[in-house]
This record gives sequence, structure tokens and C-alpha cells, in this order.
Amino acid sequence: MARVIQLRRGTTAQQDNFTGMPGEVTYDTEAKTLRVHDGVTLGGYALARVDDADNVGTGDAFDINSVPDEFWANIVAKHAPVGIRVYESMECVVDNTAYIEYAWGGSSSALMAQAVLVCQTPEADYAVGDVVAAFGIGGRANPMPIIYQGRFGLHIRLGIGGDPFWVVHKTTGRTVNITNERWKIKFLIWY
Repeated sequence: MARVIQLRRGTTAQQDNFTGMPGEVTYDTEAKTLRVHDGVTLGGYALARVDDADNVGTGDAFDINSVPDEFWANIVAKHAPVGIRVYESMECVVDNTAYIEYAWGGSSSALMAQAVLVCQTPEADYAVGDVVAAFGIGGRANPMPIIYQGRFGLHIRLGIGGDPFWVVHKTTGRTVNITNERWKIKFLIWY
């Protein structure tokens, strides 16, 4: 026996005076449409039917440049993380030691850190100055550094374990062991 899902339903007037739970979908029995609710907006948001949409089949294309700047400012203000800053460390020598560590002054704790390689001499089809996040160490792809608060501030440490570094070749996508002297490593730190 098939299962049936039945949504809350009501007339247009009832729908207009109803605030559904976040993510709730209801059915307007007069307009024969669905409404999506966010838990705040009275009446929710009515979804257009294909036979009722203004531009369906007319060939009119949506022009993103026609969207007012205020719309984008409101979207960014509503959804962008507040107060997050990204800092870059100085470039460090790539070395096959136990680990590479960068001491970052200050007492603030970072939200996240990422290691990237910076090309110094062309290799694996990368040019000087190219920043490469698609790299690995030994059998580990995209290694993430650890962050800890030490006696002299914030520290970012990337475990190497003596393993060789490799990058994903820019054009072939294959992994290629790098020549350490041709690359530098730097850390991106999110506060």
C-alpha cells in the first residue's frame, strides 16, 4: 500500500493570516499553490505555478544587473558571518621535517587555519606567484594545520612527518612531487 503525505491546507485568506514553522510547506486550496514558511513571515512565500508565472515561455531572460544594490546589501548583511577577518602569514620554507610551525602574535584564538603552497619557480605547470591549495604531504591530501594558544601567542602547526610534498598538476590533474626549493608555504588564518 502506498504512503500518502498530506500538508496543512487552507483558503487564501487563511494562508495570508498564518505563520508556518521554518521550512513548513502548506497548500492554498483556492489558488492551488504551495507556500513555504520561514517561521516569521505572515502568509509565507507563495510558489508560482508554471501556468501562472509571468515570464514562462516568453523568451525574456533574467538580467541580474536589474537587481538593486540594496537587495544584495541586505542579503550580505543577513547571511554573511559578522566580524570574520582573514590574515595571511609570511611565506615559510617548505621542509620535510617533523612539522612546520608559524607563531602568530596575539592572544585571540583563530576559527580556522589553512595551509597553501606558493610557487616560487615554475613547476607542475604553475607560474611564479600561483597559490595552490590542492596539495598533499605523503599520503595525506589537503592537510589541515592545528591551531593552539602557546606561551607567546597563537601557533599554527602543520604535521609533515618527513614525508614529501606534492601538488595536483595544474593541467593534467595528476599528483606530482615537488622540489621544495621551488615552493614556499603560507598559512591563511580566519579570526
